[in-house]
Order: sequence, then structure tokens, then C-alpha cells
Amino acid sequence: MPRQNQPNRSKPLEGLKKVSTGISGFDEITGGGLPQGRPSLICGSAGAGKTLFAMEFLVRGATQYNEPGVFMSFEESDEELTQNVASLGFDLKQLVAEKKLLLDHVFIERSEIEETGDYDLEGLFLRLGHAIDAIGAKRVVLDTLEALFSGLPNEAILRAELRRLFRWLKDRGMTAVITCERGDGTLTRYGLEEYVADCVILLDNRVQNQISTRRMRIVKYRGTSHGTNEYPFFINETGFSVLPITSIGLSHKAPTEVVSSGIPRLDNMLMGKGFYRGSSILVSGTAGTGKSTLAAHFILAACSRGERSFYFAFEESQDQILRNMHSVGVDLERFVKKGLLKFYNARPSAWGLEVHLAMIHKVVSEYDPSVIVVDPITNFLAVGDDIETKSMLTRLIDFFKTKQVTAMFTSLTSPGSNLEDSEVGVSSLMDVWLLVKNIEANGERNRGLYILKARGMAHSNQVREFLMTPRGIELVDAYIGSEGVMMGSARASQIARETADKIAREQARQRKERELRRKHELYEAQLVALKGQYETERDAILKELEEEQKREEVIADQRLEIARLRQADNGEVQLVKNGAQSARKGTVR
Repeated sequence: MPRQNQPNRSKPLEGLKKVSTGISGFDEITGGGLPQGRPSLICGSAGAGKTLFAMEFLVRGATQYNEPGVFMSFEESDEELTQNVASLGFDLKQLVAEKKLLLDHVFIERSEIEETGDYDLEGLFLRLGHAIDAIGAKRVVLDTLEALFSGLPNEAILRAELRRLFRWLKDRGMTAVITCERGDGTLTRYGLEEYVADCVILLDNRVQNQISTRRMRIVKYRGTSHGTNEYPFFINETGFSVLPITSIGLSHKAPTEVVSSGIPRLDNMLMGKGFYRGSSILVSGTAGTGKSTLAAHFILAACSRGERSFYFAFEESQDQILRNMHSVGVDLERFVKKGLLKFYNARPSAWGLEVHLAMIHKVVSEYDPSVIVVDPITNFLAVGDDIETKSMLTRLIDFFKTKQVTAMFTSLTSPGSNLEDSEVGVSSLMDVWLLVKNIEANGERNRGLYILKARGMAHSNQVREFLMTPRGIELVDAYIGSEGVMMGSARASQIARETADKIAREQARQRKERELRRKHELYEAQLVALKGQYETERDAILKELEEEQKREEVIADQRLEIARLRQADNGEVQLVKNGAQSARKGTVR
């Protein structure tokens, strides 16, 4: 028997409805946007971006989700607002003409406000209600709250009117954004607004080490889970962009497709093919070892395959990189013109680490490249310590992996330090680690390349000499002798000596072969002569034997004849006959 009064779980519970803001990244960290039909509070200090956030919320709603909006300002005029947001690409005049947006500037003079027991917001409600009805608004922005309540020092009246305002917006079903200034030690000027709002978002513009970074934090969000970290954001010509900075995790896929490094002999060292797609490659070494040139070959190979690529350069300008690569036979400019290659050039000190992370996140999401180069990552240490930089790069690597982007990072190693240790401590996160280093010997400096690791593939453990020629990078085998690794002129000298030794050995071999042939010919001639002498001597001996045989036969015949003449008995005659027959049988043939 089923239990009585057991809750019916057959239907899923309906959660809080949300409205997408259209602001890049913000809807992700809030799980869908702002609460539908409820007021949200945007607080922060001057210059944090409150007004711009609120305006983008309205503009995106009107243009992307067909939800008209009302912007009621208590500080800036309509003309000032129109000019201020034009830099973001928002044409407010056009939206107003299309009745998708209504701007209303409410001028409040603090000296004209008199506190009375009957003070209320009925006039505001009527004005706001008329504006909402005029365009059928679904979204509302009130900017800023302090200007509206600046003449009310009485906390009881202030709290009551705030509750009325928020309740009125809820009753009208308005998804509202209300901006307010941050107080001294409190989120808002009065310290009351955050308690009556359903969603509270704090914007912060902080300066550390003379570098400004904007951050966002969701302080409160009733009825739903949300991100609780601080998230960097920036404002550019396209509006707000917010980046979730928590690590994406280790759930990314591991493709088996292999892409070329752009250097055939390096591919041969890597299982004969190159790097796994979506892998992270670290190229470390001291200054001048050719890290950027390796990266340029990697980009060149990708563009030659028709894949879009992005080069993040934090030391050189785009023109300087293109010029320098021409000297080694790498023409990247033609791919820039084709639109297959884009550059992002900036000094790390231009922004904080999180803003750089947000910028990279944004441009990669928009351009969707297959291959990326970050050159060099060690420059980020100028704007953050080791822990902060490693944290930022960890999130960047995870982001690239989730996008299945094959990324190459260059890392500058300080002279005298352990070359087999990356300056920013991310070598353990990399799938492939290439080390390029200068090898000084015999009064000259040469470059060597090693593969320190390559996860998931067989790879060479040999050092290769690294040459930069007008035809590009060439890898040649380094000579390993009793004195160690030989490169450059030492290798060339050793090869020349080995070539000379080889020629001498070949000449000696040829001499011995000629001597052998001569002896063989002499031997054959001697054999012919000996055979002729043998046959001559044999014939003479056979002739002598034959003559001797004939003499024996004559003597035997004579004996037989004598026996017959003497009339010898049969026994004696028979004995003579046997002797004659034996003499004939002994004839040499």
C-alpha cells in the first residue's frame, strides 16, 4: 500500500524562470541570466560599469529577444546616454524610433525634496507605468537609486519606499535592473537595497601594481544556484564580456588525429607524424634559440592546410613578426591577407592576468581557430606572481582543450637556470615539451633540439642540431663521438675526416682487389703451363711404356718360337704362352 499524504513527484518541480541578458559569459555563470519578473541590483563604485551593464541588458533584450525596455535615468540626460553608449555600437536613437526602447530622464533636485510623513513614489510609479505601457516594455532599468532617495535620511521611510518600489516592479512582472553606488563598507550606499533585491551583482574596478582589472561577483541570487567566484570582465567596442575563471576540468576529449609541426624531421621524431590535435605544446629555451621560429613553422603548416590560426604575441608587433619570419623563408603575410591568420599583439602590462584571459577567451570564441600560438607565456610574470600566472595559464590550457584547439606555448628560460624546468611551472600540464638550447663549443654557438616528453606517442630521445636557413628550419643529426656531441664546424670537420678516412679505406680495398685479381690471373696462367707440361711428359712416358711393352711381346714371341723349335713338352709351352699373354695384357693405353 502506498503511503498516505506522500508528495506527488511524478511532475518535475518548476524552478525560477530566467531572462537571458545577452551579455557574453554572464548568462553562463548565472545559469540563464537574471530572474524573470524580479528586480536585480547592480552595485559598484564609480567607473565600475553599472550603467553600461544596465544599458546592454536593455539593448540586447530589444534587439535579440524582442523584449522592449525602459531606461529611466536620474542623473544623465537622454542625449548624454546616447553619446556614451555609441562607442559600444548601440544606436539608441534608432531603437527609440522603432519603439523598442524608451529613454526617460527624471530630474531630481535634492534641495526641492522635503521629507514628510506622506512621502511616497506614486508620481514615479505613474510615470514609469506610462512608459512601460507606451512600448509594451518587458525590461526596466532604474539608474541610479541614490539620486532617487538622496533626500531621505530617515531609514524607516527609505526601507518602506524601497520595498514598495521592488514590490511594484514585481507586480507589473518587470525584469528590472537597478543600479546603485557602493557604500563605505557596505554593498550599497544605504546598506538596505541588497536585502530587498532578489539578485545582487557587485562590479569592482580594482588597481593592483598599477594595473586595472574589472571583476564581477554574484553576491546573492534567490531561488537558484550560481557561480560564487569573482569573474573578470572587460568593456570594449562590442560591449560587456564576462569570463568564468574557474577551471573547466578534465572532461575534454582526446582526438587521435595528428597534425604536422611544419618541420618534417621534427614530425619524424614524433612517431613520424607530428602532434595530436587538441594537444598543448611547450617550446622552452633561452633567448635566441628559435622558439618563435618553431611557432611560425607550426602556424605556416596549419594555414597551408586551410585551417584558421591565431597568433598571440606579447613581445613583437605583427609587422615585426612577419618581417622576421621572411628571413627564414616563412611567408605568413599571404595567410593574413587570406584571412586564415590573425594576430593579437599586446604588452602584458596593458591589463591584468584575468583580463588577458578574458580577451583570449573572447577572440578565440569569435574566430574559432584550429591552431593557436601564445608567444611567450613567461611575459605574464610581469603582471602576476608565479601562483597567479600558473592559475591563469591552467585555465587557458583547459579552455583550449575543450575547444579542441592545438596550442603551442613558448617559454623563455633565464640563462644559468635549469633549462629542463619551465619558468611558469606549467610543463607538467603540457602534452609535448620541446627544449631548444644553445650549445657552445670550439669557439662557436650552435642550437640543439630535444623532445623532453610527448604523451601518448613514441618519440626520439636523440638531440638534433637546429639550423635556421633561408629555406626555413632544418634539423640535422648531431655527431656523437668520444668527446661528446659535435655540432657546427666541429661536426663538419668530423664529417670531413670521416669522409677522407672512407675514401682512403676504399682506395686500399680497391688496391687489394687488384692484387687479388693479378694473383688469380698468374695462378691461372701457371695452371695452364703446368697442364701443358704434364701432358707432354705424360705422352713421352706413355710412349716409352708402349715401346717397352712391345719389346716384352717380341721377347715372349721369341721364347715361344724357341720352345716350339726345341719341341718342348706341353707344360713348358703352356708356361711360355701364359707369359706372352701376360706381356700383352700389360700394354699401357
